[in-house]
Amino acid sequence: MSLRSSIAITAGKSSYWFLHKFRHGGTSFPGKLALALDPKVLRTLAKDYDIVVITGTNGKTLTTALTVKALKAKYTQILTNPSGSNMIQGITGAFLTAQKGANGKKLAVLETDEANVPIICQYVTPKAFVLTNIFRDQMDRYGEIYTTYDKIIAGIKMAPEATIIANGDAPIFNSKKLPNPTIYYGFNNQPDQEQMAPANTDGLLCPKCQHILHYKQRSYSNLGKYYCPNCSFARPELTYQMTQIVDQTPASSTFVINGQEVTLHIGGTYNIYNALAAFSVASFFGVEPQASAQMLSDKDEKVFGRQEVIRLGEKEVTLILVKNPVGLDQVLQMIKTDQEPFSLAVLLNANYADGIDTSWIWDGRFEDLPFARIPAVLAGGERYKDIAFRLRVAGVSEDRFAERPDLDDVLAYIKHMPTDHVYVLATYTAVLQLREKLANEGYIEGGMD
Repeated sequence: MSLRSSIAITAGKSSYWFLHKFRHGGTSFPGKLALALDPKVLRTLAKDYDIVVITGTNGKTLTTALTVKALKAKYTQILTNPSGSNMIQGITGAFLTAQKGANGKKLAVLETDEANVPIICQYVTPKAFVLTNIFRDQMDRYGEIYTTYDKIIAGIKMAPEATIIANGDAPIFNSKKLPNPTIYYGFNNQPDQEQMAPANTDGLLCPKCQHILHYKQRSYSNLGKYYCPNCSFARPELTYQMTQIVDQTPASSTFVINGQEVTLHIGGTYNIYNALAAFSVASFFGVEPQASAQMLSDKDEKVFGRQEVIRLGEKEVTLILVKNPVGLDQVLQMIKTDQEPFSLAVLLNANYADGIDTSWIWDGRFEDLPFARIPAVLAGGERYKDIAFRLRVAGVSEDRFAERPDLDDVLAYIKHMPTDHVYVLATYTAVLQLREKLANEGYIEGGMD
């Protein structure tokens, strides 16, 4: 270790200790400080680890948490970035938390921002890349889905021997030939039936001949058992398959992966994909399927903003991050199946971390919600006027609708909503702001950590 790296690591660790001892924590600043002192410090910090990079548009944080959980069936030394701080400074900060004197194989499971994959791969050589999906998201940062994938590929090309563990139901991950060994996972739980995705779905053109893709099975958006009727392009063979959905509620899903039944204590079809990815990674690292399924079925710990259940006075509040059209739409499809009465709050911000363009809220099918049996709806956040207009267009009646731009007023209003259960859908910085308020008032511990 060079003197420069040693100074950088000491400074980073010291700042981490101070922030967590005397403040509400902090994941980015220690890494940012260490990088300022030594831009290559990550190479030193990560040199003894087998590294798994988890990236894609939706599901990175939960996939990372579930992967760590499944791997713990076999491995004890797993470093990760659970707060979702997934750029180079946050990942560097995660390595600064590593305990000294760890014995045995050391794994690092890292949620990584798509655009940061090539940045990270300048300093580390991953053993595996996990690709969840690519949907239209924060176009001011990423551009179209093909631009986003090109950013990821730029990083993968720096590690040609690393194994790619990819969502085989996403056509984009089969669109370019790479030298890396590749394992695919996906859904195979429906009888084959000729169908097409809705016309406004992204990523429906065959990468070989530009013909519109057809499907024999489809889960949502452009995911499914696709094929091109004009050429040979089709979904690759799946190594890991979800073959049956046994039961689903807004709070859980029971399903079968490669003959193993898993009960995931978080709802949504999209989260089954996250569990399937985690199962695939664990199998790649030698975890027995039964052990992996058992770990995934254990009651999940809270995951920052991902269907996190918080007690707010007498209310049970389910906090759900929404950030792009496909993710929003899947959340709406999930909560509309709730058979118990519930109220709804939607908090919209448009800061850099959220994406400054809010037009994506018009692609979410709010119209599908059963507003006739949702007695109270609240629009909040810095762009509350935008989401209020969207909800009015979707059919919310004025006698059960409120607008509260201030977060203190949002919390006060939620406490008086007429149902015991409240869903709060919020963009990334709105989640951060709300959790900070809840932490300061003693409803939860810490801010992001």
